[in-house]
Amino acid sequence: MHSNNIIQVTAENFQQVILQGSEQKLVIVDFWADWCEPCKQLMPILEKLAAEYANQVILAKINCDEQQHLAAQFGIRSLPTVAFFKDGQAIDGFAGVESEAAIRNRITQHIPSIDDELFAQAQQAVVEQDYSQAFTLAKQALDLNPNNIDAKLIVADAACELGRIEHTKELLSQIKLADQNHYYQSIQAKLHLAEQAADSPELRELDQQLQQQPDNHQLRLEFAAKLFAAQRIEEALDNVFAVLIADLHFANAKQQALDMLNSLPNGDPLAAQYRRRLYSMLY
Repeated sequence: MHSNNIIQVTAENFQQVILQGSEQKLVIVDFWADWCEPCKQLMPILEKLAAEYANQVILAKINCDEQQHLAAQFGIRSLPTVAFFKDGQAIDGFAGVESEAAIRNRITQHIPSIDDELFAQAQQAVVEQDYSQAFTLAKQALDLNPNNIDAKLIVADAACELGRIEHTKELLSQIKLADQNHYYQSIQAKLHLAEQAADSPELRELDQQLQQQPDNHQLRLEFAAKLFAAQRIEEALDNVFAVLIADLHFANAKQQALDMLNSLPNGDPLAAQYRRRLYSMLY
């Protein structure tokens, strides 16, 4: 069972595999020899775990009979010996055979968890101002670890940028006073600006016209489009759906609803909720 993250180490590639490799991943160095029975018990366990954590771990095998100088360099006294390297340093290790569960436990202590990785990708998406991607990734991190306040703030920030004002308010209301850091304050400020921008004279005018002629579907769709452009997403959807409930086949109402839903980021609960409503009306 040899995957490409299981490497035989020699004096030639030792620097590259163990010292440089451990800057990106956790490198597990297995010192073994042919004559050593416990080594043969341990190796399949290490190989299985290396395959399981293929993206985060490299298994580096050193045959101590063939690479005696490397074994000496590491001061190996008994076989098997296993050392864990991160950033060019040995950070953990054991001699003899350990159970799969014990070794797995050592590995998970030294690699980032999935929600940490998703969170790091979400942070990067914010830096790149890809708020749709940031929302999706931070939402996944939050689903895996609901106590991740930083992920919740990224979801709120992205929701605000995507015009999900109500959703942003709801998320910010869940942040306790002790966690209301500088990032929280900046999202609050952004939220106030978004609310002001969403309240234009043109929208007020359309709203008043609609109150006078509530059955004017064309006017309501126009109002919905303007609300959507002002990033008042939920109100926009409510208005389009009001038309669909009255007349499912009116003009391009169905298409307008689908376009709005398709523009929302993956994992957006609002999109899921309105999609279900739309499908139940259509089928």
